[in-house]
Amino acid sequence: MRTNQALRKPDGLGMAMVHAPTEEAIGRSALRKASVRLLPLIGLGYGIAYMDRVNVSFAALQMNQQLHFSQTVFGLGAGLFFVTYAALEIPSNLLLVRFGARRWLARIMLTWGLISMGMMFVRTPLEFYAGRLLLGAAEAGFFPGIIFYLSQWFPARERSQAISRFYVAFPLSTTVMGGLAGVLLHLGGHARLAGWQWLLLAEGCPAVLLSAAYLVGLPDGPAKAKWLTEAERAWIAGEIREDGAARHAHGADEVGRAFRDPRVWMLGAFFACFYLAAYGYTLTAPMLLQRVTGASSMVVGGIVAGLGLIGAASMAINGWHSDRTRERFLHVLIPLLVLAFGYACAGATKRPGVVIGGLVVVAVGYYAIHGPVWVMGTSFLRGKSAAVGIATVNSIGMLGSFTGPYWMGLMADWTGGYQQGLLTLAVPVLMSAGVIVAVHRYSEGLALRAVPFAPAPEVAD
Repeated sequence: MRTNQALRKPDGLGMAMVHAPTEEAIGRSALRKASVRLLPLIGLGYGIAYMDRVNVSFAALQMNQQLHFSQTVFGLGAGLFFVTYAALEIPSNLLLVRFGARRWLARIMLTWGLISMGMMFVRTPLEFYAGRLLLGAAEAGFFPGIIFYLSQWFPARERSQAISRFYVAFPLSTTVMGGLAGVLLHLGGHARLAGWQWLLLAEGCPAVLLSAAYLVGLPDGPAKAKWLTEAERAWIAGEIREDGAARHAHGADEVGRAFRDPRVWMLGAFFACFYLAAYGYTLTAPMLLQRVTGASSMVVGGIVAGLGLIGAASMAINGWHSDRTRERFLHVLIPLLVLAFGYACAGATKRPGVVIGGLVVVAVGYYAIHGPVWVMGTSFLRGKSAAVGIATVNSIGMLGSFTGPYWMGLMADWTGGYQQGLLTLAVPVLMSAGVIVAVHRYSEGLALRAVPFAPAPEVAD
């Protein structure tokens, strides 16, 4: 750490003492600028991506009846998004490294926005399936690309909070979507479009517009950020290098390292279980709430919006506390246990008050996990191997994302409701808790044996 340095500068009356900023001050300034310039834009993009990914859950309140889709047809179509999404994650992240974040992320947003709007023209199950497959292909690589991108800007000790700050757009997008859905669904009949068509059209437009903002306002990395000073660029580069030196005994970036590290596969298994439950619930939540409460789409949207606000607060608090204590493991494990309890409570009864209370617990547990768990996922890889590792983890996880909605659709058709399916979602959550314990113990073992590629102690838990 550099200390204050005194410089002499003529002031016209003599020599005045001017103190150069300390390294700590330079770092604070660099991180503040990166947070202000990048995180709102990234958060807005991810919020829109998530909204376009799951807005069919609200469209289904009308679409399923008008197009005569069974719950199984809807669940299969909703899940098919994740098949092409998973298949193209790794190629997309490698292309991001090659072409730069600015151009590649803008391309992703443009194509998924256009396809999302085009979903308003589906009429048959096959068209619905094709549209969801295309949407998954278009969006592939966006989230892992962002996680990799942020790892080039924020040191590991600051990364959980940075991820939580942009990721808070995730629950807030649920709030926006819930608030808009009821209004858009009631536009049915205008311009000869059904309400669900208006919903898909209106919620796809922002992605197309925001792609231009990404192309103009997102630098490919700190070295190309004109709004940073030379000292701030050097500070960020030094911190990222130190993170890498603390984790690796060798300097070469190898794509194969991602595939050789067991933690990549363990985290992939974690997300497969976690996303099975998450998207199984998320893509059926409006229909579940409507069946349980008998409320209108406007009221259902309001409930979902409220759950999103609760989730945003949970995510922000847990990410902040995880960074403050530099502890990751318990900040993931405890919310997982809370999440499993919430699914069990909401699925065990059809009493509206108990179901909604259980879903509040689900929101608290589900959203709290994301910041700390992705810090664990970026703590043991860097460079191109990090891009491949993150994409591999997310690709494996997407297998669960496909299974969850399809499973809930089958259960709804078999049992006549969503409660039994919701109750079963506690099982994969508990399985994911077991996997995260295994990741933690494996990382601890590496640290104790001082094996190369072990993560730094501050993020090894």
